[in-house]
Amino acid sequence: MLCVHYLGPAPEEGRDVKELTVEAKVETIERVTDFVNAELEAMDCPMKTQMQIDVAIDEILANVASYAYGTGSGTVTVRMIVQPEPRAVILRFIDDGMPFDPLEKEEPDTTLSVEERPIGGLGIFLVRKTMDEVGYEYRDGKNILQIKKRF
Repeated sequence: MLCVHYLGPAPEEGRDVKELTVEAKVETIERVTDFVNAELEAMDCPMKTQMQIDVAIDEILANVASYAYGTGSGTVTVRMIVQPEPRAVILRFIDDGMPFDPLEKEEPDTTLSVEERPIGGLGIFLVRKTMDEVGYEYRDGKNILQIKKRF
């Protein structure tokens, strides 16, 4: 007996997909940002949107570089999916570091002064506030953090 469950085309089918894999190091953030910006500029992405995406890339990759592999090393893959209608860009950050869902962390209390506020959490807070969608899943031994920004 054979059972087949068709789920339709993969989300990337029919879309422009680009991918870059780099070492999970802070020094590679600029390379990823340049890679993404080249595509965004070709799409006539507004500068404000591009800057918001750049900040999100910086925050996410800094966290992967600092925490995903502990004292070891590894890589992070950035998969960029261009959605033509409505115009949007989807970025997936994929690493095989320690499982960690940054979206489970409680949002920081921004009413507290800088001195009273615990360290950490502001970067992903900023990403959540500036992107249209943010999601996380741990699948097949990989952390997958996805952001989406319409423009």
